[in-house]
Amino acid sequence: MDRVDGKIAVITGGGRGIGQTTAELLAEEGAQVAVTDIDADAGTTTVEHITDGGGEAAFFEHDVTSEADWTRVVDEVQDTLGVPDVLVNNAGIYQIEPVDEIDVDDWKNLMDVNVTGVFLGLKHCTPLMREQGQGSVINLSSVAGIIGLSGHTCYGASKGAVRTMTKDAAIELAEAGVRVNSLHPAYIDTQMADYGAETLSTTKEELDAMHPIGHMGEPEDVAYAVLFLASDESKFMTGSEMVLDGGLTAQ
Repeated sequence: MDRVDGKIAVITGGGRGIGQTTAELLAEEGAQVAVTDIDADAGTTTVEHITDGGGEAAFFEHDVTSEADWTRVVDEVQDTLGVPDVLVNNAGIYQIEPVDEIDVDDWKNLMDVNVTGVFLGLKHCTPLMREQGQGSVINLSSVAGIIGLSGHTCYGASKGAVRTMTKDAAIELAEAGVRVNSLHPAYIDTQMADYGAETLSTTKEELDAMHPIGHMGEPEDVAYAVLFLASDESKFMTGSEMVLDGGLTAQ
């Protein structure tokens, strides 16, 4: 359907899980995709899947916590593909731990990836979007940024920050034609869900049962939401939070 035909999209954490599925879907729908990841093997594999299917993509090794890396990657994307029209701040890490057992260094590391990484993406990509008078930024938050969950003080704090940062940036950039929205998935069947089941000493079937719809989400559920927000179909949406949770937060 070419829903994002001609657009250039940067997707962080594009080597696996939600990022990989999103990169492949946007490429199928006509975008040129810049896949970034700290894991070069995983990122390269995503690009190979895309190009083998006839899509256009390039890989850029990228530590989202590093401003120098952001500067380099954005420059390389422009040289290779062009000015980004879409930024998907997807890279993130997950931690479940009682509040009184959280190590300060672990706290700082998670905040660096989940919050600073999103901030740096906004800082370095939105000026280019502002110059061309249009763009769409999609920030991956979580239901943990909306509701309280035991053991999620660190992770929830990071995703709450992303939720509010999204709204602030949306207001700041609205007149420039740059839209900024956040996505809030519940458990999605990825390595993060595997980690959640193991850490909570539960089964994936029990994680399924947490969601009134009866099962966890799948990566493509999030990818299709990203596709909508990346496309001109969502041209009247900014500062919004799209919840993808199988009814979890409706309870």
